[in-house]
Amino acid sequence: MAALLTAGAVVLTGCAQTVTPAAPTGLTGTASTPGTAGAKAGPAAASVTAPVTAPVSAPRKTLKLGAKGESVTWLQRRLTALGYLPGKADGSYGGTTLAAVWAFQKVNGITPTSTIARRTWEALERPKSPKVLVANGKPTRAEVNLTKQIMVLYVGGQVRLITHVSSGSGVPYCETTAWQGKEQRFCGSARTPTGDYRTTWRAGGWHKSYLGQLYNPIFFNGGIAFHGALSVPLSPASHGCVRMPMNVAEVLPGLLGKGVPVHVRGAFRRA
Repeated sequence: MAALLTAGAVVLTGCAQTVTPAAPTGLTGTASTPGTAGAKAGPAAASVTAPVTAPVSAPRKTLKLGAKGESVTWLQRRLTALGYLPGKADGSYGGTTLAAVWAFQKVNGITPTSTIARRTWEALERPKSPKVLVANGKPTRAEVNLTKQIMVLYVGGQVRLITHVSSGSGVPYCETTAWQGKEQRFCGSARTPTGDYRTTWRAGGWHKSYLGQLYNPIFFNGGIAFHGALSVPLSPASHGCVRMPMNVAEVLPGLLGKGVPVHVRGAFRRA
């Protein structure tokens, strides 16, 4: 899994808001008509709490990807307490924990890296809260920060979940694929538009779209959805959807209902 989370991996397996066939096909541009897919709630929500402010003392041991031991367990438990999802507190630093580390580092102004060193340990002792994008937003809402490539879910006015994401690459594309029984060519801009939306329909498990496979997709802007993916790199890489780690996509359907506001802000700047 760790290899699939590297910054250099760019695999276009998402979806797009505006997709036009290269030749007339009569398609509407979505894999299913909104509201007709089975709205499965998904697995029960994981235990994620609001950020913890009590003083803590971090292990301060430098950790690299693949590390094992008590310091990793401490890291995983601390991230979970702060609203991130690093996976089980099993003392093994793998790809799932790495994605949570990236999200935490981005919120705290640290350049994302797999190495846990002094700056990250200090931030874990005195963590920052994610920047609120919509000051007067509904108590329950999702905010997507395209600049930092994170999504924050608020429930009842409290941070419930913070995750690393990968949004639209911004690279125009044309792809040929088999869809509705025949080979067709689709073109689009691979953008995740900013704006204010609401969650609409969803599908449970792997859902096939004309641009690839989406895991537990929750749509909020036409054909654009939150969904799990096997590749969630540091740079935007999708056709327009908001990719997230698979373990986050497992629990999100149990946390994010239908009709919940979704606010997308910012713009990613490549180095």
